Amino acid sequence: MGNLLGSWRFKEPSTVEECDSTWGSDSEEDEPPAAEEDSGISDSVSPADSEQAAGYAGDSTPPQLTDSPESAPKMKRSFYAARDLYKYRHSYPNLKKSRQPNEYRNLRFYLNKISLVPDGIYIEEILSKWRGDYEKLEHNHTYIQWLFPLREQGLNFYAHELTQDEIKEFQNTREAKRRFLAAYSLMLDFYGVKLLDKSGGVARAPNWLERFQHLNESHHNYLRITRILKSLGELGYEAFKAPLVHLFLEESLCHGTLPNMQHSILEYYVYTIRQPATRRRLLRFARQHYKPRHAFLWGPPSKRHGSNQSVGGNPGAGSSGIRAPAPTPEPQRREEENTTSMLSGSTISVSSLDGVMYQDGDGLGLMDCRGLRSNMSGLEGPLMMTGAIGEKNELVPL
Repeated sequence: MGNLLGSWRFKEPSTVEECDSTWGSDSEEDEPPAAEEDSGISDSVSPADSEQAAGYAGDSTPPQLTDSPESAPKMKRSFYAARDLYKYRHSYPNLKKSRQPNEYRNLRFYLNKISLVPDGIYIEEILSKWRGDYEKLEHNHTYIQWLFPLREQGLNFYAHELTQDEIKEFQNTREAKRRFLAAYSLMLDFYGVKLLDKSGGVARAPNWLERFQHLNESHHNYLRITRILKSLGELGYEAFKAPLVHLFLEESLCHGTLPNMQHSILEYYVYTIRQPATRRRLLRFARQHYKPRHAFLWGPPSKRHGSNQSVGGNPGAGSSGIRAPAPTPEPQRREEENTTSMLSGSTISVSSLDGVMYQDGDGLGLMDCRGLRSNMSGLEGPLMMTGAIGEKNELVPL
């Protein structure tokens, strides 16, 4: 029995619909949806034909769309982005535990006991000397993996992946968490955003105009932001994601200050959030302000024809917004083909759903474009607002 349990393996999804459960448990209680319109572009992308979509999903400007569904180019969601974020939200279900001894190098870096490699810089130097040094934060590409570690390999092969044991230790270490929030604040300042409180509230910083102009043209920073959002969730700050994603949606869709970021927000940032109800609220807000509306690919599901079927007859959540059924477990397929005992198989495959329970950072509420709500009282004590970060994440994570 022990060998049997040890061989369990999650079957990875093979389509955008299987990756996205955002609308699979949709409830009218979440937030009343706006008037539904049938999307003029309802196809989702498959692994075979998604390379073009993946090319602009994280680091370049998406094609310009017209107001007419007939004349609009056929856009599709990126399967590679959807699969990457599916794995992240499900805590990398097929990730093999390393046989190497756990050295807790990320935690030791945040305790100022070791320097980042290869630059030999300690966290305290970054937090105290790099704030406001935008040239250094822009052009140095080795610090971001250390400031915002993940459970996946990035481009700096000297940086170490987080482990579950290390995450637990990190979350129980006050000094490490204090410096992590300082690093987050430092990067927000780099992007023209300020951290308002210990609940993750954010707003425009005094330098927002200059920094937004830079961010709108600095596409590699979009990949860095994806990494930052992922790292927030890994290290216990899941509730910090929604306020930042909402601010970026508001700036890009309502104020037009970050128009080039629209696709990255909708294709990547929203889907780093583990709670489906929070994703739905963000996407409903986005759809309300997206132009042209017929080109919105991310749901909610169309109810125009009273059907729950998307293109091809399969329920899905790609562009139509309806979730596909979970992949059929491999043992079930095998049982249909022959009567071989399940115990004789070398692998048991099961599918995973977006049912991971996390605290929903919905305290911000989603409002219209007249401004971000700040219903939090100020800091309950000094919060060190110094730090650093930044870098890539698309097909190959940072």
